[in-house]
Amino acid sequence: MPLNINKITENYCTTAQISADDIAEVAALGFKTIINNRPDHEGGAEQPTSATIKQHAEQLGIQYHHIPVIPNQIQAQQIDAFTQAFATAPKPILAFCRTGNRAARMLELAQAKQANQ
Repeated sequence: MPLNINKITENYCTTAQISADDIAEVAALGFKTIINNRPDHEGGAEQPTSATIKQHAEQLGIQYHHIPVIPNQIQAQQIDAFTQAFATAPKPILAFCRTGNRAARMLELAQAKQANQ
């Protein structure tokens, strides 16, 4: 089943949880970086671990960042880590969490923080 990708900006898209089997599609779509905002085991045993997704991504030349956040509990250091990854990562970026909402929120919070500095 194709990924349901939401285009947030020209270089940043979000989606729901991906699996190792989705990485080939991510690469074929031209994404250069994946940012995972989902904590390991949040969805139980059926959720692929960050290490598994990272391994598959790196095998296809995709940069990978794991910045896990708990829904409605995003911390300043997580926003800082995201901001750094976003600034330095090859574009375009595909970010994901359970539904894609946290991944979208991370960009909003990073942009707001930069605008207030």
